[in-house]
This record gives sequence, C-alpha cells and structure tokens, in this order.
Amino acid sequence: MYFNLIKIFLPMAIAFFLGLFFTPIATHFFYKYKMWKKYGRNAVTTISDFSKIHNEKAELETPRVGGIIIWLSALSTVLIFYIVSILFPSGSNLEMNFLSRNQTLIPIFTLFLGSLIGLLDDFIQIYGTGKFARDDKSWRKWKVFIITFISLLIGAWFFFKLGMTSIHVPFVGDFSLGILIIPFFMIVALATFSGGVIDGIDGLSGGVLASIFAAYSTIAYANNQMDIAAFSAVITGAILAFLWFNIPPARFYMGETGIMGLTITLATFAFLTDSVLILPIVALPLVITSLSVILQMASKKFRGGKRIFRLAPLHHHFEAIGWPSYKVTMRYWVFSVVFAIIGIILAIISR
Repeated sequence: MYFNLIKIFLPMAIAFFLGLFFTPIATHFFYKYKMWKKYGRNAVTTISDFSKIHNEKAELETPRVGGIIIWLSALSTVLIFYIVSILFPSGSNLEMNFLSRNQTLIPIFTLFLGSLIGLLDDFIQIYGTGKFARDDKSWRKWKVFIITFISLLIGAWFFFKLGMTSIHVPFVGDFSLGILIIPFFMIVALATFSGGVIDGIDGLSGGVLASIFAAYSTIAYANNQMDIAAFSAVITGAILAFLWFNIPPARFYMGETGIMGLTITLATFAFLTDSVLILPIVALPLVITSLSVILQMASKKFRGGKRIFRLAPLHHHFEAIGWPSYKVTMRYWVFSVVFAIIGIILAIISR
C-alpha cells in the first residue's frame, strides 16, 4: 500500500518541480519569439459586453503556448522513470516505472500527439496569416476533423488491441457496446474537447483540470490501476506547475497545445478506468462551459438572435454581470474540487 502511494506521489512531485525548472527557460523563448496571438478576439466580435471585460492588450502580449510546460514536464517524468528502470533494473525501480502497454501507452501517446497538433494550431494563430490565423469557422471544422480522426484510432485500439467492448453503468453493471465502443469514444472525446473553451481567464483552466486529473488518479488507485494512477498524478503535478505561473497576471496562457492534449487524454482515462459515465460529474465545469456555448448558439439561431447569457462561455457571463475575474476563477476551483470528490465517491461505491 505504502509503495503504491510512493509510486503515485513521487512522480507527481517530480513533474511539478520539473515544470518549475522548465518554465524560466521556456518563458525566455516564448517572449523572445513573441508567441502570442496576432489577432485579438475584439477584432472578430461585435458584442459590447465582451469588449468591456476583455483585456485585448494582455491577449496580444502574453504567450499562448504555456501548455508546453505541462506535457514536457509530464513526458520527461515518464522518461526519467523508464530510463532508471532500464539502467538500474532492481525490483523497486521496475515497479516505479509506470509505462505499460495496457494502462499508460495510449494516454501517453494521446497526450503527446494531441499536444503537438495543438501546438501547430497555436503556431498558426501566432505566425500565420489569413482566416486560419483568426481561428475562423473553417479552421475549427478542421480541428474537429483532426480530433475525430485521433479518437477513431484510439477507439480502434481499445476494441481491437485491448478487447474493450463494454462500459460500466453505475449501480447497474456492465453494458456491452461491441464495436460501437469506437464511435462512442469518438463522441466522448469530441465532447470533452469542446469543454476546452474554459481556457478564458487567468488560472481558470489550470485549477479546474488539476482537480479533474487528481480525481482520475484517485479512481485509478481505487481500481488498482497503479500505472494510470501514477500517470494521471504526473499530469496533475505538471498542471500545478503551469498554474503556479498562470495565476493573475498570467505569464502565459495554456493554448491549444495544452487544452487539446489534456482533454483527449482525459477521455482516454475515463475509458481505461471504466468510469466514462462518471466523467460528466468529475468534469462538470467543462460540461457546463461547453453546454453554455451550445445553448447560446441555439438560442441566437432559433430565437431571433436572443441570448440566454450575457456572454458565453459561462465564465464570461459571470464577468459580464460584475464578478471580478479572480472571483470567477476561485469559485470555479471550489466547484471543480467538490464535484471531483463527488465523482470519486460515485465511482467507488457504484461498483
């Protein structure tokens, strides 16, 4: 038992301190090469409420690739424990290595690939020209296609390589999907990715995602999936290192290189821990953020341009009605921790 806790918390701590170590070096290059958006959101919106709450100057002078800190720290930690297990193959070192085919190979691949694609998206908005650099609808459709393709590959791996054919329904039991588990994973991955719009206020996405990944580390631990628990904890530690520098005023933003890799990896953890139906509870802040955008768009389309919220996503609505940004962030953190705990409890007692 104690060794399993060490296997989880030691890599988490190392990922955190690696993040703190990498940040000054990365920040130097972020600012040297001016890795911030070329076009602000005020240029593409006519909503006066948004212009009042949005700091255009900060958006156009703050790097948007801070997610590099997260995945670089996480993957470096994986590599450290893997190399140590190869060079010094003692029993404890081999046990500390959490790179495994059945549990963490796919999440590691997902984090790396998703983050690289997200980095490409960031570079397009930093150095690109034309409509793609403004993140227009056509480019967003391409991003949805890319996420769909990646999730198709992961879903196929689940079905053909790991033999995953069912999901657990809390308090009921396993429900067989057969090959339909592939499109089901694709839907969940897209839905989780849509929650990435939560990256809109300093410190918001980092605090929320840290709670969510910590919850999945706990769920995996309860399932005796120690490699997943360790890797999810590593991501948590890396996010906390990012958050250290992302609290107001943010030194950098997470960007797509953070959001894309983390959200797809989160969906992967949900399936590997057989708790996908608990995901909407654990990640409720992402759910309501995504849902607020969908409802706002539907209302404007079918109700003659009328809005439900002053602004969408929801966190901007709270800003528009007068909440200071730090208050929005702190309350989201509290909300996220509470529902992460509820999700953990449900995942454990519903077996």
